[in-house]
Amino acid sequence: MDSAVEVVAFILGFIAWIMLGVCIPYGYWKVSTVDGSVITTSTIYENLWMSCASDSTGLHNCREFPSLLALSGYLQASRALMITALVAGTLGNVAAMVGLKCTKVGGDNYVFKGRVAGVGGVCYLVEGLCAMVAISWYAFNITREFFDPLYPGTKYEIGPALYIGWCAGTMALIGGCCLCCSCNQGTADKQSAYYLAPRGTIMSATQASRTGKYPSEAGGTNYGRNAYV
Repeated sequence: MDSAVEVVAFILGFIAWIMLGVCIPYGYWKVSTVDGSVITTSTIYENLWMSCASDSTGLHNCREFPSLLALSGYLQASRALMITALVAGTLGNVAAMVGLKCTKVGGDNYVFKGRVAGVGGVCYLVEGLCAMVAISWYAFNITREFFDPLYPGTKYEIGPALYIGWCAGTMALIGGCCLCCSCNQGTADKQSAYYLAPRGTIMSATQASRTGKYPSEAGGTNYGRNAYV
């Protein structure tokens, strides 16, 4: 059961990592609204790196943001958080692949593999948290400007890239939680199995010769070794 949970967690984390890789360069983080406009000749859309405009003929014209320091604070923070999420997802994929019990990567040391799988689960959690904070913060600024009647600039609506990012963050959080829980459950099962092991199975030959009893006689019988002579 633990192996199945680990595989599901790895699949969720890997898909979330791919979706984040699609979300970051995707152009439609926010799209100019047509609310209140009778005639629209162009559509403006932006992401973390550039601003683009398209007209009614289908032509697109994009320009990158000229200065990093001139950007808004939330935009700089969203860039940093999304890059951190992508790096954490990469580390989580590597750690989860090594820590899976159904693979031979990392050898047969299941204690080591369990610890590595736990590290992968933490990386997935960091990935999901960073992505959710960045995308939610970006969406909050879009909605705040949209519902502000005194905002003089262009108003935007939430683009499809944010929905991809929300799905990716949710999948990364679920995958991280499943991976951490399966790792802890497997460790607890191993510890309980060790402490509940019968005494006769761990008695060495030296101890048996000292006590005069052998593992076959440690099951509660009252007959000694001389009783069979």
